[in-house]
Amino acid sequence: MGEVKPYFAVVLMQFIYSVMTLLTKAVFNQGMNSSVFIFYRQMLGTVILVPLAFIFERKSAVPLSFMTFLKIFMFSFIGLTLTLNVYSIALVYTSATLGAAFVNCLPASTFFLAVILRMEKVNIKTESGIAKIASVLLCIGGVVILALYKGPHLVSGHHHTQHLSSRGQKWILGSLLFFLAVITWSFWLVIQAQFLKSYPSKLYFTSLQCMSSAIQSFLVAIAFERDFQQWKLGWDMRLLAVVYTGILVNGVVYYLQAWVIEKRGPVFSIIWNPLSFVMSTTGSILLLGEPLCLGSVVGGIMLVLSLYSVLWGKSKEGVSHQKSLPVKAPKECGDTKITEASDAQPHPQQQI
Repeated sequence: MGEVKPYFAVVLMQFIYSVMTLLTKAVFNQGMNSSVFIFYRQMLGTVILVPLAFIFERKSAVPLSFMTFLKIFMFSFIGLTLTLNVYSIALVYTSATLGAAFVNCLPASTFFLAVILRMEKVNIKTESGIAKIASVLLCIGGVVILALYKGPHLVSGHHHTQHLSSRGQKWILGSLLFFLAVITWSFWLVIQAQFLKSYPSKLYFTSLQCMSSAIQSFLVAIAFERDFQQWKLGWDMRLLAVVYTGILVNGVVYYLQAWVIEKRGPVFSIIWNPLSFVMSTTGSILLLGEPLCLGSVVGGIMLVLSLYSVLWGKSKEGVSHQKSLPVKAPKECGDTKITEASDAQPHPQQQI
């Protein structure tokens, strides 16, 4: 059973992520404002994480200076507030399948940014260098296909097909917004990996980011949504989505991610990411009535190949060289985060 537990944990995490994507898309389809949803999600995450940080790191946390807090506040805006709001708008414009597919871009895009910032070196004369370059090309190709080519419907949706067709002109914009969210997300992972070397109190760091993002998200939401009715949460799907993401994603997944990384390392966790894509695609067809298009399948497969290509390239380098590429993502304050292979630090975002 000891050998089976890590496998059960990663499958459970991917299932939680896929349900999160479907629930989020469902409440957006019902008209819930995306920025209001992000605020509630971050606020609930703060309520959960701050007490945990106080309990477990109160005595061991590194003293927090004003400049350090300002950096954390800035990081939270880039990696959480901006990324989540852009990602959510893209989800409104497109589909749950597309949102799950784009998550597989993260390792390749993070590697690309790390190279630009000279935190990662690549030798095109080696197998690992060729694999990493191929991962970037596959990522770009997958994004282009997802954005520009829908293709024939392989499976037709049962009740939202007409609704999605009416938004066809926003598909390209939504795809570009997904890609923008991935870029800001990757940049956040790169800069915070360096920051955590000087401020290693991960739980305090995560809690402060979540609290900062909740404040920022409230300002964004109040600026774009003044209708009080949009802020009301009844005993309905909206409340379920907020509680689900706030508790299961921010709480349960955060713990499972830390446990899996401790037992098997960060790479073991990320290689299961495509499972969320498969689950989200199946659920979007059966539960949301979204059609499955050829372009989504081809583009999604290219992004999955991009993910495994960059991981294979890193594995060829050996453990001693795995210091600059973060390999597991946060979906936000509430989801997991990409971690440095050398540090193996978890984050509580998914998915986004």
